[in-house]
Amino acid sequence: MVMDESGSSSIPGANPGDPLPENETTTEGLSGASDDGLSHAQKEVLERCLHALTHAKNDSHTLAALLLITRVCPASQLDRLTLHRVFEAVGLNLPARLLVTAVRGDVSSGLPPAELLSLGTALLAALSTDPDMAQHPQMLSTLPMLLGLVSEGPTWTPQPKSTPDTVQGEGSAVPAARCNGDSPLPSQPGTSGTAAGESGSETSPDSTVKLDEATASDCYQVLEALSAVSGGPERLLARGAVPALCRALEQNQTLSRKRGRPLLGLLLSRLGPQVWEKHSAQLRVMLEELSREFCQAKEQRRLELCSELPQFLPPQEGALESGELKRLVGELWTVLRPLVQSKLGTKQLGPVLAFAACLLDLCGWDCVGPPRFCCLLVNRACVEVRMGLEEPPGTELSPDLQHWLTACYRIMEAAMEQACSQGPDYSTAQTQSSISGISLQQSRQVLGVLEEAISAVIYYLQQIDQSCYGNPFVFATFRCLCAWLAEETSCLKEEVTSLLPVLIGYCRDHLQRGGDVKDLTACMAEMSVGTGSPGDRWTGEHALRYLLPALCHLTAEEGPRRVLLSLDTLSLLIGFLRRGWEGLQKKEGKAQRREPALETACSALLNIAVTEPERVRKDSSFSELPKLLNDAFPVLLHKPRLLVFSANLCTLGLMIARTKATPSDITDPEERRFFGAALRFLLGALSPAQDALPGSVAAAWEESWEEVGELWRLSLQALGACLRARPGLAALVREQSWLPNLLAELGNTGTRADAPTLEALQEALCALAQTCSACREEIREELSRGQASRLKDMSQLRQAVSQ
Repeated sequence: MVMDESGSSSIPGANPGDPLPENETTTEGLSGASDDGLSHAQKEVLERCLHALTHAKNDSHTLAALLLITRVCPASQLDRLTLHRVFEAVGLNLPARLLVTAVRGDVSSGLPPAELLSLGTALLAALSTDPDMAQHPQMLSTLPMLLGLVSEGPTWTPQPKSTPDTVQGEGSAVPAARCNGDSPLPSQPGTSGTAAGESGSETSPDSTVKLDEATASDCYQVLEALSAVSGGPERLLARGAVPALCRALEQNQTLSRKRGRPLLGLLLSRLGPQVWEKHSAQLRVMLEELSREFCQAKEQRRLELCSELPQFLPPQEGALESGELKRLVGELWTVLRPLVQSKLGTKQLGPVLAFAACLLDLCGWDCVGPPRFCCLLVNRACVEVRMGLEEPPGTELSPDLQHWLTACYRIMEAAMEQACSQGPDYSTAQTQSSISGISLQQSRQVLGVLEEAISAVIYYLQQIDQSCYGNPFVFATFRCLCAWLAEETSCLKEEVTSLLPVLIGYCRDHLQRGGDVKDLTACMAEMSVGTGSPGDRWTGEHALRYLLPALCHLTAEEGPRRVLLSLDTLSLLIGFLRRGWEGLQKKEGKAQRREPALETACSALLNIAVTEPERVRKDSSFSELPKLLNDAFPVLLHKPRLLVFSANLCTLGLMIARTKATPSDITDPEERRFFGAALRFLLGALSPAQDALPGSVAAAWEESWEEVGELWRLSLQALGACLRARPGLAALVREQSWLPNLLAELGNTGTRADAPTLEALQEALCALAQTCSACREEIREELSRGQASRLKDMSQLRQAVSQ
């Protein structure tokens, strides 16, 4: 550094006699915060310092200018242009070399390591306030050093004044050790190793020096700045931020609890599954420590920890062994129960319920507590929902309240299966375990409070303007109602029917915008409603996916169905089915998994096809659907994993065909292809094995028969109706030898099939006998042999053959 005769720092272009404006007198000035603008004197000196910085001839001049800037201007007062000027003049190599020199304890720099470290971190912190600087490659290269400082503190390692490995530069000894191609700082003229040692750099290699708070704050500023930019959390994870922050907390390093823990929580909230997969051991220790702190804390601190702990819980799958996780969650519930039972206002109760929702997501109802407490938990969540949503129109809900209500929705959704008796809900993220020991009376009470809360949800959604459809909280509210409707549609029927235009409009709006709703993917992750793998993203179809189970129920009821048809819900369902089929085609050759949403969409369309035959004949949408079925069903015929979906397509296609007024003969190749596939599919359910029971289910169908059986029987009945409506179909039946193969299965002696199956088979056989004389004769011959015992039990078939 250039020194004037009095021994003070000087830089070219700045008069030594000029007084500095009153401001910070340490390097805290560069990274400190201030709301005041720069005074005229500050601006004047700043310009001279920047000029000197730009024209500095060596590191000494650069350091002198930087030291003056740190004493003149806090970083918060420097605009983006000024920061870029500092960066262009200094670059990021210099602060990196400052850090290296400080950490190595180099005695030749002329400044104590603490000052070098303070100046280097302050400069990095100032530059990191600009988002572009925060993710600059040279800034990223300093992360290992910064993480080492916050986790271990500075460990000064003294260096000899001169060694064979040093090189001469600018008249001073420069160690050959380099950081990113640059050497540490040169020594100061007129200083010696002794002087440097007296300044405090001589510390044993084994001793650890705590970072001062200002330097630690600057380190965290850089890390936090990077975490705030796109891709920043991933970069921190890749550079070892998680184990470093865990060590900092374990060793109680400077600001580790105040700044390190929130930063670690942020990384977990953004990249939870990845972080747990990579650093599960350190995170388990951290979670155990936090849990102990929560259990031992007094009430006020426990309330504070309710907001912190959820971020540190593992993902729902595979992070901790089941027994270990249940033990830990059980301990947390033991301490959390008194908080739920106490009299708290919304601001205090909200974080408690949010934490409870996270624990419920993690282990279900098993660890929550006795049935009475479970009912109380649901009741408190429902009351909060009513209080929060039943506000006058136009009332804006605070972000905190929206977060807490979203947690209440999750508690409600977990309770819905306990209070409702209908089938599985494909819209929920996971199946919750049951509330052990809950009585029928308690279940009815839960249903009552849920109904009141859902009434408030409907009221809120009725007030929502279309401009708010992209709001994540509106999505959470919509999803909660969908979960309820998937289980229960008999309550609040009129209110739900009047809300259908809003629900369909919401789905259509999201479909039109596709993946443009940027906040919803992160929101879904927070609400534990991810679509599957961590890489899944919001596509715009998820709103409709959540509504599908409700549509399946509502299309079976005349009033809601009429409203849905008036809203052109048909086109939504068919469009969803078409896109789903296109998606399956793209997965050809890969592992294909079952798609319950596609099956549910088929069920809703099937309800309409069965109950609205006139609509099937006249609606243009039903003219397009057979084309899709003719294309998709024959391809899916031999895919066992998609058997339920195939059964749905078969049944839907036959139900539509029985209603259409089409020519008797089947001449269209695509139509012949569909009917041929349907005949093979229906026959495939019966096992051809010699030792199998007559009419027994084929092995490939065994696993799914509970779901597929009803569709198979319905398809046989629809096939009978098609044969009566289009006698030409019998020719295709004979071409494929379908009847002889079926009679061979039924002609063997053995245990009878169940009555519904025999009835469905009889329906198809009677139709064949009535429409095709050759088939009738074939059935008569089989009956006359006396071997077809189960054919003889079909009284309607015997009558049809005898005519």
